[in-house]
Amino acid sequence: MRILVVGGGGREHALCWAIAASPLCAELFCAPGNSGIAAVAECIAVAAEDIPGQVDLARRLAIDFVVIGPEAPLAAGLADRLAEAGFKSFGPSAAAARLESSKGFTKDICRKYGIPTAAYERFTDLGAAERYIRTQGAPVVVKADGLAAGKGVVVAETVDQAIDAARDMLSGNRFGSAGASIVVEEFMTGEEASFFALCDGEHALPLIGAQDHKRAFDGDVGPNTGGMGAYTPAPIFDAAMQRRTIDEIILPTVRAMKAEGAPFRGVLYAGLMIGAKGPRLIEYNCRFGDPETQVLMLRLRSDLLPALIATAEGGLQHFDLRWSNDAALTVVMAANGYPDAYEKGSEIRGLEQAASVPGVQVFHAGTRFDADGKRVLANGGRVLNVSASARTLADARRLAYAAVDRIDWPGGFCRRDIAWRALPKGE
Repeated sequence: MRILVVGGGGREHALCWAIAASPLCAELFCAPGNSGIAAVAECIAVAAEDIPGQVDLARRLAIDFVVIGPEAPLAAGLADRLAEAGFKSFGPSAAAARLESSKGFTKDICRKYGIPTAAYERFTDLGAAERYIRTQGAPVVVKADGLAAGKGVVVAETVDQAIDAARDMLSGNRFGSAGASIVVEEFMTGEEASFFALCDGEHALPLIGAQDHKRAFDGDVGPNTGGMGAYTPAPIFDAAMQRRTIDEIILPTVRAMKAEGAPFRGVLYAGLMIGAKGPRLIEYNCRFGDPETQVLMLRLRSDLLPALIATAEGGLQHFDLRWSNDAALTVVMAANGYPDAYEKGSEIRGLEQAASVPGVQVFHAGTRFDADGKRVLANGGRVLNVSASARTLADARRLAYAAVDRIDWPGGFCRRDIAWRALPKGE
């Protein structure tokens, strides 16, 4: 098969790395790709958000199957346009992708179909939001309704902070049209986890759980980011918790979306809060997580491509996937200043030395080659995902940081405590 992967980040590098190993894959293309993806796929400079351009590319390359990585083209209807042009693809329709593109839509689905989540209300008027916030008190969570690259959430510790966040979002100053509507919700306590399931509109095939680290700095402090690292397995997310998540959250959502006339075909990424009463949904993403995909792909022992095709065509009830018993961990290296203003173009050295550490795979998230095609330069906020697998989580972390220490990049930083919840101090 001739496969096209849409996107150019660390998630897409991990997906290309896995798909390239499939016996079904004869040729692999990625648009736009990055300097790391170029090692396993032919990269073509078409932006992920260029919907007509991606459809035209699939036509010109006679693509057999398209794997859509990022959320923006899904929300903009790339899967719909590809289907109209006669191409099969992995990823939900724009109507089904509202589970990510509108947090308010997802909360309303949860309320209507009894899916456990935080209590909430939706607002477009600041005065009404302010009155609700004062009634609820703090801590409280304020979310931009639309897509905000993983940064549209403020966990406010005081009422004033919550009101400032609501004002910032509704004014359009912070997230533009994504903040024109907001969700104000109960602050949930517990431990966060990420869970993934492939869904074909009727059935769900569970993948595995992971935990990521949203805050920028060690000790879970600093601003929210798109994710500074991840690991799997997560001790809090055992087989019993997985079963509850499937039965209480994932399958009810699949049935709800079918009932709403927008069957979900793709991967449901559930951000969960695990508390005393079990799992509750924080939010959905309608694509593979980043950087969780990187650790999932390191543990996957089955061929990924047939599972993606079965998701698109139906038939997941006949599928199973095999996973390694090893642990996997990834450390995100980000440009100095991220998630706020950061510079692009700094040179990154030592990547070959890092990749030579046993068990290590370096996925590129935001890189490009220089004009001569020789030097690797930073080209984004999150730039590298230094990933490792090993028999134990402690060993995986040791290997990942050994590789990080071989990378010469003064323009970047990383957290040094990935998996701190799962590992005793000193391991």
